[in-house]
Amino acid sequence: MDMNKEIKKLEQIHLEKPQRVFTMYLNTDPSDPDQQGGEWKIHLKNGLNNFETYLQEEGDSDEKRNFWSVKEKVQNFVEENEQHFAKSVVLFATADETVWFAERFQMPVRSEFYWEESPVLDQLKDMHQSFPKTGIILTQKNQIKLIDAELGSLNDTQVLELDLDTEDWRQHQGPHSADASMGSGGAKSSKQDKFKERFEANRYRWYKSIAPKIDKLAKEYGWERFYLVGDKEELKDLQENMNKQADEFINKNLLDHEEMHVIEEVVPS
Repeated sequence: MDMNKEIKKLEQIHLEKPQRVFTMYLNTDPSDPDQQGGEWKIHLKNGLNNFETYLQEEGDSDEKRNFWSVKEKVQNFVEENEQHFAKSVVLFATADETVWFAERFQMPVRSEFYWEESPVLDQLKDMHQSFPKTGIILTQKNQIKLIDAELGSLNDTQVLELDLDTEDWRQHQGPHSADASMGSGGAKSSKQDKFKERFEANRYRWYKSIAPKIDKLAKEYGWERFYLVGDKEELKDLQENMNKQADEFINKNLLDHEEMHVIEEVVPS
């Protein structure tokens, strides 16, 4: 999802009565001390009921019908997706479905509800500013992993792996772990030593050959910032041959860690 494009589209929405846009920011974070008993369900119920009570007293019949239609759509979405909720849900909706944006995020929000002529975008904009389209590049010798993330969520993963026989980099979509065997015991140790010697001797050349491909992927993903994570010398060789400048270098070996763990470890919260 291109969040910049989504926000710009939502900024153009201005409706006349009886049409209105429902805005919902719902805190569903299970690690929040205030959410231990699933209190978000109470907040959601109260938020919807408050508008319904107000419209019963003040609203015209067409606006009430529009709200009831939106309420039903919201309740259906929650019922279908609550088993997969993360830290928050952000939702914008109209009765005629000209506006329907409903996403689960790995970022916290304050629970807020609005029924107005335009979507209330403050929190979504703040979330996007703090976690825009972000790339994380992890190096570990002949493997390089690229993680594409936004608003705390994982979008895509690719692994680039060097074939030592052909000296070509192979591209794998999604999580990947090396299955190459180096033998066992002394034979394994000897092969690892030889591999390490060969890698160190050729590292700069091999990383120089893959750098343009990484630049191309970074452009395709539309990264607004990115992090380089791995061995200090490997990061130095890779960065020297890339056009795009990393926002931060992190000297940790995280390539084999689960992607969401990497995102939480690398990107400031």
